[in-house]
Amino acid sequence: MLEHEKDRLQVLITAEEAFPALEAAFLDANSTISAGFRIFDPMTRLRSARARAVGQTWGDLLVDTLNRGVDVTLLISDFDPVNGTDLHRGTWRTMRILCGLREMTRDGAGRLIARALLHPAQLAPLMRVAFAPMARGKLRAAVEQHGADILRGAPGVRPWFTDKEGTPSLRRFALPRQFPATHHHKLAVFDQQRLYIGGLDLNERRYDTQHHDQPAQQTWHDVQVLIDDPTLARAGQTYLNSFPNTVAGAKPPPPVAGFLRTQSARRRVSLAHISPRSALRELRTAHVEQIATAKRLIYLETQFFRDRDIARALCRAAHANPDLTLILTLPGAPEDVAFHGSGALEARFGENLQARCIAKVQRAFGPRLFIGSPVQPRPVSPADPDEDRAHLSGAPLVYVHSKVSVFDDSAAIVSSANLNGRSLNWDSEAGVLLQRPTEVAQVARRVMGHWLPDEVGPEFYAPATARDAWAAWAAKNDSADPKDQKGFIVPYKSVPARRFGRAVPGVPESMV
Repeated sequence: MLEHEKDRLQVLITAEEAFPALEAAFLDANSTISAGFRIFDPMTRLRSARARAVGQTWGDLLVDTLNRGVDVTLLISDFDPVNGTDLHRGTWRTMRILCGLREMTRDGAGRLIARALLHPAQLAPLMRVAFAPMARGKLRAAVEQHGADILRGAPGVRPWFTDKEGTPSLRRFALPRQFPATHHHKLAVFDQQRLYIGGLDLNERRYDTQHHDQPAQQTWHDVQVLIDDPTLARAGQTYLNSFPNTVAGAKPPPPVAGFLRTQSARRRVSLAHISPRSALRELRTAHVEQIATAKRLIYLETQFFRDRDIARALCRAAHANPDLTLILTLPGAPEDVAFHGSGALEARFGENLQARCIAKVQRAFGPRLFIGSPVQPRPVSPADPDEDRAHLSGAPLVYVHSKVSVFDDSAAIVSSANLNGRSLNWDSEAGVLLQRPTEVAQVARRVMGHWLPDEVGPEFYAPATARDAWAAWAAKNDSADPKDQKGFIVPYKSVPARRFGRAVPGVPESMV
């Protein structure tokens, strides 16, 4: 391996590593930064000593970056005002802060462009009418929760209300528009030379350390990569420049080797569709292709495992290759279920799909499959949520939000896309396909090794032995007292998801 190749890739595990790396990339940028995030909160605290030399928050770092003459473009996802009211309010809070920051820069500073971007695909007219009662109910609930502030903080709901003497009132015949898709990517490009990409947004909720030693509901495991590669960086820049037009119906730019996308677009003519029109499904295609060619080991780490086409591809590979093994790392339960006790229909539908996918691969792989979930090696404490699914094997969960796939020693995918229909069909997603053997090994060692104790041997990574080693270690943790568990991994329990899940006929699987 050449010396310059060794440092091309940084694999960043949790925000403890990723946030300081992103801070350094802003500090080191010379001319341009372009970024697209689902969530970007300028009030997030700076973590590195170097960044804290210019201020305390990301707002301070942005002002410093602009004052050095660097042009910054921030594309922030906006959300369906009906079904994502709080996220919509958060986006516009960010926009107000960014507009204020622009006024704090000195003469000659770089230019700040900040845009809030809503995916334009909408429910078709018949679906809009059908879902109107539910939408009106959600808007009434938002007013009850936020009062008149809803009209100031959530501009997308204003058309559906009248404001009588400071009291918002839902219009009598309001038929709220609903927007089923969103921009879910998390990437930044620096001087068109460096690319930061993966599954991690920027706010305080997403900050966690590699020890995960906090109440379960505050844990957040994620993975980003920072790559010094002009070709991939330019591909990321092209993606950021073009995706607003692509989702509006324009032809997407041609593919670039190693850069993967999911994009959908609004339908030009539709009476009864819920779903947008698919425009690009490169992340799905890459996963299916790599699954089909894997020889000994597939490692999948994902927030959701709900896409039945991916499950079927895994089953085909299992039947075709009796030597193939699969390790699947999942959160013990979805965030809203584990930490907030949600019984919402969408949560039950998602768990139903995941239980069905898991049952498929269990039948196909049999003893060649291991499914694990991370927990903290300690007993449950009063600070943890009092929910049945907030713990496994007697220990509090570590919440998994990362999206990483490794295929033998030949390929690794790091992206913003979960293995569910929404990420692989509807939402705007971006990731990278790494195929240099040294980089695949680097991803595998760092991502898999994070869950394991330091003393484990090479058999936990070798394709021929990893599945058995992981399963045996997880079983040992499962039978141990939580304080005696080593590493984070225990067996995933599929029965609670199967019991909780509910099929919802007629609703597209890509909704969840």
